[in-house]
Amino acid sequence: MVLAFVGLFLLGFPVVLAIAIPCLVYVFVKDLPIDLVAQRILYALDSFPLVAVPVFLFVGSLMTSAGISAHIYRFADTAVGRLPGGLAQVNIFGSLIFSGMSGSALADIGGLGRIEIDEMRKKGFQVPFSAAVTGSSAIIGPIFPPSIPLIIYGTVTGASVIQLLLGGILPGLLCTAMLMLMAAWLARRGEFPRAERWPTSSELWRDFVPAAPAIFAPVILTVGMLLGYFTPTEIASVTVLYAIVISSVFYRDLTWKGLVDAGYETVRASAAILLIVSVAALFGWILAVEGVPQKLTSAMLAISTNPYVLLFVVNLLLLLVGMFLDSTTAILVVAPIIAKPLVAAGVDPVHLGMVVVFNLMIGLLTPPMGLALYLVADIARISVKDVLKAMIPFYLPLAVTLLMITYMPWLTTWIPRLAVGRP
Repeated sequence: MVLAFVGLFLLGFPVVLAIAIPCLVYVFVKDLPIDLVAQRILYALDSFPLVAVPVFLFVGSLMTSAGISAHIYRFADTAVGRLPGGLAQVNIFGSLIFSGMSGSALADIGGLGRIEIDEMRKKGFQVPFSAAVTGSSAIIGPIFPPSIPLIIYGTVTGASVIQLLLGGILPGLLCTAMLMLMAAWLARRGEFPRAERWPTSSELWRDFVPAAPAIFAPVILTVGMLLGYFTPTEIASVTVLYAIVISSVFYRDLTWKGLVDAGYETVRASAAILLIVSVAALFGWILAVEGVPQKLTSAMLAISTNPYVLLFVVNLLLLLVGMFLDSTTAILVVAPIIAKPLVAAGVDPVHLGMVVVFNLMIGLLTPPMGLALYLVADIARISVKDVLKAMIPFYLPLAVTLLMITYMPWLTTWIPRLAVGRP
């Protein structure tokens, strides 16, 4: 089944069919009742935490329709435009702010990418470099809460979604800092343009006020999670209500057409994700029936019982998987299989979730699958090859961040343990 899935995928079949066809063949060969397929699919989708996925997608679409992205970018430009690297730093800092409401790398690129790349082009930055900064900073979105990939990971592995979201705070800030350091170093070498002076307090306040509602969104959500007020799905619902209120009352840029367009885009994107979720659940059930997770657990523990050695092996595996599978499919197919042996070896489930998701987010920037590469290249109107060449320096801070997340587990587990009162 695994070989059939890989073969169909490499032949160009859509991911859904590459997973579903081997599953259906298995059901017929084993002479299982066909209604088993419907039962497993419905069971996979009958998940309260999973409801958060389309709701967060709706938030990202609303922000784009209401023009909130422009206010975020303007404040980021005022706040950090004087740093070495100028608009490159603005690009990264803006992604951190935007991630607090979108939860998706592709939503970040779609919402802020065109604004960022166009502004950097006007200021004299090379377009491939602008696209590389936009793509690499976009993966902050799926790490910093709210995060759609972390919600999906928690749903399929049984790890606490709330703790996973809280665990993404420090890694998200760390990734932002690492990317900004690299942008500053490249700026020293390339003499990139930047703001002529630091903003005055009045200028900073002037641009902060319009962006404040968007900036406060992650603060409200994080406090709500820390105090135990929100479940992941409730967080999503509060966020979408908050986005509608600030878009229609504060910004007053949200039109009825924009709301309908955001809803349509959400339905389209949600259908694609949840269809993969459903067939991947059937695939995972078949692997479980065949005892694959147990065999893999035994095989990995035979290599070593040291959790750090196993994490190193998992990093290599996931970096390879991320080159060929989109992050949603990889989480659904691979995560349930590797979670059991790693947890059995003593790895914290929340820590493992962050390692898995960050690996796969790097996969968004690596060929041949790299969806973020293709999207940012399309927005910048350049070739993927040009983006990839300019991206090379940014793989270093991402790799350093991955190593720190992997071998400094407290970066992920400290805030979740603080929230539940554990030392």
